[in-house]
Formats: sequence, C-alpha cells, structure tokens
Amino acid sequence: MSAPFDLPDFDAHEGVHFFHDRVTGLKAIVAIHSTHLGPAAGGARYWHYADSERAVTDALRLSRGMSYKNAMAGLPVGGGKAVLLKEEGVTKSPELLAALGRAIESLGGRYVTAQDVGMSEADMIAISCETRHVSGLPAKSGGAGGNPGPSTAYGVFLGIKAAVKHGLGRDDVRGLHVAVQGCGSVGSGAARHLAAAGAKLTLADISPGRVRALADELGAEVADADAILATPCDVFSPCALGAILNERSIAALQTGIVAGGANNQLARSEDGDRLKARGILYAPDYVINAGGIINVVLEYLGIGDADAVRARIEQIPGRLAEIFAASEASGLSTDKVADQMAQRLIGRG
Repeated sequence: MSAPFDLPDFDAHEGVHFFHDRVTGLKAIVAIHSTHLGPAAGGARYWHYADSERAVTDALRLSRGMSYKNAMAGLPVGGGKAVLLKEEGVTKSPELLAALGRAIESLGGRYVTAQDVGMSEADMIAISCETRHVSGLPAKSGGAGGNPGPSTAYGVFLGIKAAVKHGLGRDDVRGLHVAVQGCGSVGSGAARHLAAAGAKLTLADISPGRVRALADELGAEVADADAILATPCDVFSPCALGAILNERSIAALQTGIVAGGANNQLARSEDGDRLKARGILYAPDYVINAGGIINVVLEYLGIGDADAVRARIEQIPGRLAEIFAASEASGLSTDKVADQMAQRLIGRG
C-alpha cells in the first residue's frame, strides 16, 4: 500500500491514524482532515474493503467531505471519519466497539464519532462506555440526537425541492418522477417525504425484500439496482454508497437533476463538469445531506433541541440556491463552486 501522503485523495489531512487491537481483531482508520473550525466530526463506517488501500482512500475522501459539509452547514466543527474494516472471522462485538472507543479517546477530543454505514445507535452506546467523544446517542425528550438518518432524509427532501425550483421553476414536486437509488434509512426517509408531497417514485436497492416492502408501502415502481441510473425521470436521487457518478454512468443518465443523500457521489473531480456539460443540475452531496451531522453535532455540543435541529436543516435550500446561482454566474460546475466556498470557510481558500 502507498503511504497516505502519496494517495490522490490525501488533501493536507492533519492526521491519519491506524488502530489495531489484537484481542478483538479491530482494524480501524481515523482520518482527520481539518480542525480549523473545531474538533473533527464525522461518523464511523463499518464496511468490507477489497484491500486496505481502498479503506484508507475512503477515510481520506469521507473526512474531507465532512470538513466541507460541516463548514457549509455553519457548524463549529472540523471534518473527520472513522473506517472499521469488516473482515471474515471478526465480529462487531461489544469488545471490538469498546476497543474503538478507547482508540477514539486516545485522540484527546480531536475526533468526535457518530454512526454511519454499518453502525447503529446501539453501537454508539457501546462506544460511549470508553469515550465521551461520541454522538448519535438516544435523544432525550425533545432533544437533539438519536439516529441521524431521518434528519439527513429531511434535508435531502428539502434539497430536492430547492433543485426542482431552480431547475424546473416549480415550487413543489407533485407529479414529478423521482428515481431513488438506495432504500436504507436516508433513501427510505426521503422517499416517504417525496411520496407524501405527491411525487411519483421509482425505487432501487441491493436488497430485493427491502425495496419491495417500501414500494408496496408508497405505491412506487421498482427498478433493478444496476439499471436505476438510466431510468427516465425528473430527478435522480442517489442515496446509497458513493462514487456512482462517473463518465459512463453520467452518459447514461436520463434526468435533468441529480440530488441525493449519498456521500462522495462524484467518482472523479471532472465528473461535475460532465454533469454540467449535459445540462444536469447537481446538488453537491455534502450540502444537501448535512441534516444528520447537524443533528449529532448539536447533540454533542449541547446547543440545541429538536426544533433547533429542524431550523438549521431548513437552511439547506438557501445554501443550495446560492450555489446554483453562483454556478450560473461563474460558469463553474456546482461542485466546484461549493468546494471553493467550503475551502474558504476552513481557511484553505
């Protein structure tokens, strides 16, 4: 494996920490991109990687995205990410989670974790036995906290409406066709908001049972997980894993808007230009999907309740409108406009 400094996604990260616990089998990477605005905040992801270099690359990309996401959401935190390598013969046991908690505690508060793909609220409780630098814990009555998925989904729904307003000149999504890729916590939550607002839905997920149950609930169509990107629709909403927008998939898109909750949707930096060249309006992922981190950061800092979380999430459409307008004025793709804004906010402009 190349040293992190030599990887294309290394972006002046302040720290890349490797942890191995021989007793539990824990192998984890914590990447800290920036603490310019405060402690590096970002979830822990439990995932199987083909090799360790891919895990490091994911941690680098996700932590940089968290720096940008937190800055654009106006949060007083930096950006970081933890990646746990899911390996054969190693279980996500309470002991392994405790080892992760000790690893996070050893960083002295420079990194604050929460749940991400493959992790749960119960896992955060287990981690919290070993470190106080954790969020996404059960919410107290009326307070911030708990599963961040519904907050992310609400922000994605509002972001889709903002993109529709800018791209189609409409104030609502009634009758519009939205293709949602991924029916996990965020995708299903966004789909429910869209269905309640009168949108026509096509859903796809790698779990046939999960997508069929949600489609039956919402009266939606189902598409194959590999074919959803080419579905003719008004809005394509990627809400699964990242790097799904590349030269080939962008050429296959039959939509005018891409707006969804997945992280790191663009496989390469030039893919935003490819979308713009095709006349497809792109809502930068780390702006539209900031609802979850808003929830967990306000919980961790103790600076707001559920109403404060909702109020901050409802600022997402305004930020997207600003990005869309600046993209039109400058000729730059929306992702590059957002990156420049975020870089200035974290002192790297």
